[in-house]
Amino acid sequence: MKIGKPRLSAMRIAEMNLGFFGLQFSFGLQQANMGPIYSYLGADEATMPLLWLAGPVTGLLVQPIIGALSDRTQTRFGRRTPYFLIGAILCSLGLLAMPYSPALWVAASLLWILDAANNVTMEPYRAYVSDRLDDSQRAAGFLTQSAFTGLAQTLSYLAPSMLVWGGISADLIDTNGIPEITRIAFVIGAVLSISTILWSVIRVPELPLDAGEAAAISARPLSARSALADLADAVREMPLAMRQLALAMLFQWFAMFAYWQYVAFAIGRSLFDTADAASPAFRQATLVAGQAGALYNFIAFLAAFAMVPIARAAGARSVHAAAMLLSGVAMLALPWADSRLALFVPMIGIGIGWASLMGNPYIMLAGSIPPERTGIYMGIFNMFIVIPMMIETLIMPLIYRPLLGGDPRNVLMLAGGLMLCASIATLRVAAGRRASVAVVSG
Repeated sequence: MKIGKPRLSAMRIAEMNLGFFGLQFSFGLQQANMGPIYSYLGADEATMPLLWLAGPVTGLLVQPIIGALSDRTQTRFGRRTPYFLIGAILCSLGLLAMPYSPALWVAASLLWILDAANNVTMEPYRAYVSDRLDDSQRAAGFLTQSAFTGLAQTLSYLAPSMLVWGGISADLIDTNGIPEITRIAFVIGAVLSISTILWSVIRVPELPLDAGEAAAISARPLSARSALADLADAVREMPLAMRQLALAMLFQWFAMFAYWQYVAFAIGRSLFDTADAASPAFRQATLVAGQAGALYNFIAFLAAFAMVPIARAAGARSVHAAAMLLSGVAMLALPWADSRLALFVPMIGIGIGWASLMGNPYIMLAGSIPPERTGIYMGIFNMFIVIPMMIETLIMPLIYRPLLGGDPRNVLMLAGGLMLCASIATLRVAAGRRASVAVVSG
C-alpha cells in the first residue's frame, strides 16, 4: 500500500518555495530593465519586441523536454533538484554579465542564456512542489509560490529606486548609457538566484521514490528519445480542462508580455513627455515604472494569501476570471494616468491579476493531470505561456506604427482588451473537481 506524503508546516512550505523567490527576482529584473537596457544600447521601439524572443523560444524548446527528463531522472539528490541547481548557477552567471553588455547583440545573446537557465529551473521546480505536497496542501503550495513571486518581483522592481534613495545617482552611467544602479541590482539578483535555491533543497529535500515509481522509471531509461516520446503521448492525451485553458492563456500572456515591454515607454510619454532613451527624463520614467511594478507585485504578494480561502470557497476558475477582469480594466485605465498617484491606482488591479496568473491556473491544472506525469505536463503547460509571447514578439513590430500609432500607451490599451477576453475564456474552462486548499499546520 502506498504511503501518503507527509504534511508540511507553513514554515516548511515557505522554505521549499524560497528558491522560487530567487528565480522570480531574476525574472523581475528582466521585466523591469531589459526594455530600457535595449533602448540605452540603441534599439528601436517598434522592433524591440524581437529582442525579447529569447524567453518564449527557450521556454518552448527547453521546458517540455526538461520536464519530461526530470520525470525520468534518478539521482541521489532527487528527480528535480539537479535541474534547478544547474539552472540557478547559469542564471547567476547571466545576471552578473548582463549590465556590462557593450552592444545590443551582446545583451540579446546574454538574454538567451539567462532565459534558457531560468527555463531549466522553472518547470522542475513547479513539479517539485507538486511532488512534495499531497492533494490537501498542493493549492496552498502553489499560492505560496505566487506570494513569493509577488515579493521577489516587488523587491527586484524597486531595487534601482532603493539604491537611488540610498544616495547613488540615477544619472551615473557607463559609456554605453547603462546606469550603475542597474548593475548593482543585477549583482544582487545573481546572489539571490543561487543562495535561495540551495536553501530550499537543503531544508526541504525531495522525497525518495517508492519501489513502484523507481521500477517504472527504470523500465524506460532517461534519454532524449524517451523524453520526446513521452512528450508526444502527453500532448495526445492532454486533459480537456488543460486544452480549454489554452485560449485564456493566449490572451493573458500576450497582454502581459506587451505590458512589460512597453510600460516604461508609456510612462515616459504620459508623465515625462519624452521618448528619448538617452535623456535624464527617461531614466526617471524607468525608475517610476519600477516603483509602479514594485507596487503591483506587492499587491500580488498580499493577494496570493487572500486567494487561498477565496479559491477554496469559489473555485480557482471563478477567482481567476474575476482577477483577469480587474487586470484588464486596470490596463485600460493606465494610459490615462497623468500623475504618479493616478498611475499607482491601476496597479491594484494588475497586482491581483498577476497573483492569480502565478497560482490559479496551476491549481486548475494540478487537479486534472496524472501525478506520474507532472513534470511533462507542467512543461507542456508552459508552452501555453511562451507561444503567446512568441506571437506577440512577431506581431507587435508589424502593428506598432500602422495600427497603434507608434504610441506605447496604445499597446497598454490593447493589452487591457486582451485581459478582458482572457476573463471570458477562463469561464469556459471545465470546472472539474475543485482543488483542495488546506490551512497548513505549524
